[in-house]
Amino acid sequence: MTAVADTATEAPATDAVALSDVAKAFRQGRRTIGQRLRRAPDTRREVYAVDGVDLRIPRGEIFGLVGPNGAGKSTTVRMIATLLEPSRGRVEVCGIDAVGRPDAARRMLGVVIGGERSVYWKLTGRENLEYFAALYHLPPREIPGRIEQVLRDVDLLDRAGDYAERYSTGMRQRLSLARALLQAPSVLLLDEPTSGLDPRSAAQLHERIVRLRDEGRTLLITTHNMDEADRLCDRVAIIDRGRLVRLGAPEELKRLVEAERLARVRLSLGRDGRDGAVVEAVGRFAAVAGRRLDGRDLDLVLHLAHGTDLLPPLVEVANRFGATVRKVDIEPVTLQDVFLSLTGKEGLE
Repeated sequence: MTAVADTATEAPATDAVALSDVAKAFRQGRRTIGQRLRRAPDTRREVYAVDGVDLRIPRGEIFGLVGPNGAGKSTTVRMIATLLEPSRGRVEVCGIDAVGRPDAARRMLGVVIGGERSVYWKLTGRENLEYFAALYHLPPREIPGRIEQVLRDVDLLDRAGDYAERYSTGMRQRLSLARALLQAPSVLLLDEPTSGLDPRSAAQLHERIVRLRDEGRTLLITTHNMDEADRLCDRVAIIDRGRLVRLGAPEELKRLVEAERLARVRLSLGRDGRDGAVVEAVGRFAAVAGRRLDGRDLDLVLHLAHGTDLLPPLVEVANRFGATVRKVDIEPVTLQDVFLSLTGKEGLE
């Protein structure tokens, strides 16, 4: 079982979502029809997309599950949503065993899964919601009023009669959210909710997410956008290679990086291209958190302690090795820097 350090306060006894030692393994490779007919042993290797996740999300919280593509975020959400059955472990939604009682758990959930075609383009917005309301077995008398309410909630009431194929990407995402709200769920699962949206549409969706939290709902959001998680989430869990590596409030996590500021530096190296020597020299006055060499251009991410005056020693190193300082950007520490620090990954965004 994976122990996760939690810098936030302990979750209350009643949780909206609770995962205990949850894992999901997939078989890697192909098993041919001939092998099946011969009843040959299955020699495919098991690969864990999620491996031993323990997680508790209290009610009324916006919780972010962040990490790179392929880290296990979507697999975790699909297990909570009862779309995938875990290989081991226990998943609870509002105290309900989501594996043993999936139908009961689904009644507590609203789900928007990224990458799926979640609405029918040849139906109008209202017709889409009428169709899904019937699938959800909502009481017929309540359906018109419920549809009116969710359309108002996502600001689509004036476009409800338009075909979904005429909607913009942002409008279709809002219609997907309206569909997820039809059952008045206690928990909303949003997988990459702003993927493909322009900045204005993303900001509007953020406002709606906060409003839903303020109404008492719990929201679990997956994203690889660390800035989005920083601005939006009450708490964040960083997942990498199927395991949770750290959990806490964004500001608490950023204090794990032992630096006050961060510098992004670009140096053009001399003809001898001594990047290793340059990095070693820079490391004497700043912590080198990331490096990338592109031809003769050396990009560095540096962690700066309080009071560090970067430019004089940086120019001195550049002159000593025949390099040129092309760019220096000073920024505050972000969740992206926390992720790089905790996972040991090199590279720059």
